[in-house]
Amino acid sequence: MKIGMVGLGRMGLNMARRLSRGGIDVAAYNRTVQKAKDFAAEEGGTATAAGSLAELVAALPAPRVVWLMLPAGAPTDEHVDELLPLLSPGDTIVDGGNTYYRDDLRRHEAAGKLGIRYCDAGVSGGIWGLAEGYCIMIGGEPEVVAPLQAALDVLTGPGGNLHTGPIGSGHFTKMVHNGIEYGMMQAYAEGFEILAASQFGEKLDFPAICDLWNHGSVVRSWLLELAQRAFTEDPRLESLKPYVDDSGEGRWTVNAAVETAVSAPVITMSLFERFRSRQDNSFQDRVLAALRNQFGGHAVKRRNG
Repeated sequence: MKIGMVGLGRMGLNMARRLSRGGIDVAAYNRTVQKAKDFAAEEGGTATAAGSLAELVAALPAPRVVWLMLPAGAPTDEHVDELLPLLSPGDTIVDGGNTYYRDDLRRHEAAGKLGIRYCDAGVSGGIWGLAEGYCIMIGGEPEVVAPLQAALDVLTGPGGNLHTGPIGSGHFTKMVHNGIEYGMMQAYAEGFEILAASQFGEKLDFPAICDLWNHGSVVRSWLLELAQRAFTEDPRLESLKPYVDDSGEGRWTVNAAVETAVSAPVITMSLFERFRSRQDNSFQDRVLAALRNQFGGHAVKRRNG
């Protein structure tokens, strides 16, 4: 089996490496072509680099499989639009990026009109996927997903991939997965802040607590293992700024909750806390301070100057 991998960022490059090392032939393309050449050289001749999407398609045997690992939205649209005229009926595009599931429905329809297959793969595993294996949720028609099984098994290992259902279901499942992740991370963050702020805070060994909780505790998890690593490197995380970004899936999950009238306060508030983390000198907090001063005469702290 041979797969064309488009996009050699943090996820795409390691996925290409895992495929290549697992016996799947890989042809790789990246807009910065040198990255593809470096990957091919590193794999010792078992992978090839393409200088363009046209070269990539030409390097693949029919029926072709092209796997995209690109930023959601316009970058993926641009590559799909360029690929469609290059591909033939029966070829398959797999979108493995963090795509909004409704974009899958639109792209699937456009590809289908040309006889080109399309499926969506929600991929979890981050930078650890190369060594540990990825978790992949894939949506699409059974006859489109089935030929990909060998590659999926190499990427994930036993039990790590699932055909979730029709087109869009893979990215939708991954979207909710990330929403849950937001809530779990927020709970850990709040818990450790309570520990740090307590009378015992300066004496508590956070790496040791993480390790302890991962032995038989009901809150044990891989996220806690990662917290232990972070605390070991920087016991009070003093090298980090308190700024937390979001990549979109949390917002989409909250939107889905609103659309389906599902109560999701934990996920929603964890998203809002990320927004708050980006605010210096928050206006809403100044309004709160002013109101407390106005109605109750409560003291306020004035800015110098």
